[in-house]
Amino acid sequence: MPKKIIKIDREKCSGCGACVSACEQGAIGLKDGKAEVLHHDYCDGFLRCLPVCPEEAILFQEERI
Repeated sequence: MPKKIIKIDREKCSGCGACVSACEQGAIGLKDGKAEVLHHDYCDGFLRCLPVCPEEAILFQEERI
């Protein structure tokens, strides 16, 4: 069954942390100075992280799980 999940392109990520602050569920965190999805299952799908990323490093795509 397909499920939409967030992905972060670590090469594009500047590590500003804007997405971490925007994610009220705590799905995203900083690891080694870059944003990373820590808990896919915490994502509520409201995508508050997308518009705040200045590098456009966040994607929302379907994956089979």
